[in-house]
Order: sequence, then structure tokens, then C-alpha cells
Amino acid sequence: MNLRSKKQLASKVLKVGKNKIHFNSLNLTEIKEAITRQDILDLYNQGIITIKPNIGRKKVVKKKTRRGPGKIKQKVNKRKQIYVKITRKLRAYLQELKSKNKIERTIYKDIRKKIKIRAFKSKANLKEYVESLENIKTDIKTEKPKEEIKKQTKEKKTTKTKIKEKTKWK
Repeated sequence: MNLRSKKQLASKVLKVGKNKIHFNSLNLTEIKEAITRQDILDLYNQGIITIKPNIGRKKVVKKKTRRGPGKIKQKVNKRKQIYVKITRKLRAYLQELKSKNKIERTIYKDIRKKIKIRAFKSKANLKEYVESLENIKTDIKTEKPKEEIKKQTKEKKTTKTKIKEKTKWK
């Protein structure tokens, strides 16, 4: 028997999918006679037409989010624009420092390479780095005599040995 139209009507009346509708095979003649929506509702209330239960996972388990390089949703063009803006700003600042003779040529080249690989996030970050380089330079210029340095290292070693002796287990 072809009950496709009855199934379609039942799915509309009961507001479920066609595949969820189940007809009782013993009462197919009554189902065949049902024409109206009210007839279908009466058959459903009698238990001749049933709705299949949901099969499968009831609870959706949330997966852990992964944020690798492949999951970045930002467009490439946008990322490139950001890179270009930062790079131009940093190079202009570096050129300014070089023209005022605040940094040497070798340091200039080194910093240019670092800018290219995005070692600096911002201009402030670059300024910090340049200041730290200048501090290193000033320390080198104001070197202490070698004898004083040797004395300081000996003092450090003796304090370390004293601490070790105090902490030894008896």
C-alpha cells in the first residue's frame, strides 16, 4: 500500500519529520480511510500512529577549542596591512636615530633585521630595546679596573659557600 500522502499529512499535523512517523501495521485500513487532519489526530490519540523517539546523542559535549596558526580567522590582507604599518613606523624611527648619530651602523643593521622578523610589537618596545643597548654601551665605557672585578667575584663566591655550609644536613 502506498501511504506516502498519509505520512506527509501526519507529519504536518504532528509537527515532526516524515521519518519520525510510524504506522501500526495491524490498523493500515483505518489509516487508509483517514482523510482529514482531525482523523489523523484521532488515530494518534488512539496509538495507531506513533512518533519514533529521538536516537543518538542527547547531550552535545563541547570540544576543547584549539588556537593554532591554522585557526586564525583574520584575513591575510588585514594582517599584512598591520605588519606594513608597524614596520614603516619602526623603520622611520630607526632612520631618525641613525641620522642624529644616536646609534651605530652595525646596531642599525641588526635592528633592521629584527624589525623585519617582527621582534618588536610597537615603537615603545623598540625604544626600550635601544635604551637597553645604550645602557650596555655606557657600562662598557665605564669599566672598572680588573683587580676590583676579581675582588667582587671572590666576595660573591665566599658568601655562596657560607650559605651552603649553613644549609647542610647534620
